[in-house]
Amino acid sequence: MLRSLTFLALALIAALAMLAATPAAAADKGDLPLVFEDDFEKGADRWQPTDPSAWRIVQTDSGKVYNQFKNSDYKPPHRSPFNVSLVEDVTVGDFVLTVKVQSTNKGAGAHRDMCLFFNYQDPAHFYYVHLGFRPDPHSSQIMIVNDAPRVMITKNKSPGVPWDDEWHQVKIVRKVASGAIEIYFDDMQKPMMIAEDKTFTWGQVGIGSFDDNGNWDDFKLLGKKVEKK
Repeated sequence: MLRSLTFLALALIAALAMLAATPAAAADKGDLPLVFEDDFEKGADRWQPTDPSAWRIVQTDSGKVYNQFKNSDYKPPHRSPFNVSLVEDVTVGDFVLTVKVQSTNKGAGAHRDMCLFFNYQDPAHFYYVHLGFRPDPHSSQIMIVNDAPRVMITKNKSPGVPWDDEWHQVKIVRKVASGAIEIYFDDMQKPMMIAEDKTFTWGQVGIGSFDDNGNWDDFKLLGKKVEKK
């Protein structure tokens, strides 16, 4: 009898632990399904760069990575990043995106950057986050390109991105109903930048830089797939 009671008690504790853990996990994912992931071990066939000659797969000690190694031969219709590579044929509304990034442009100075793109509808309509070293109206901000040169929409004061030569983790959380945009850098609990905008509610996602270079790995996208409008 004692053994049976002990087993039941342990089972109850395990069940309660699972219930306690579930809301936190659900809150982080927003109950969103996995729609795309890539570790680049099999190449980058699912990616759509503005200039394929500026991107390549390279072998590192920890595996293959997606390397943007020079500026793209690309002229956007409005002032915005030159180096863009989008996930091909995946369009989402709400999403949670995580990826590892390494800046490789040591001499870039105050605007040393890497960028992520989202709700990308065409080259003149999208959001992006500029992960810049020193904040100003065009660096280390959440930006919108709406048939005009990019404009910052960040609500909080960005601290700037402490670039070094190491790998870092980035997360974007997008909720279109409220317009919420949250950008996380290394600290996955507290956003580095936040914004609120409902201009674009669907689109592709992607990675790149304004005019620098770097490596990307372990890309994962949870989201609500929508039809391109």
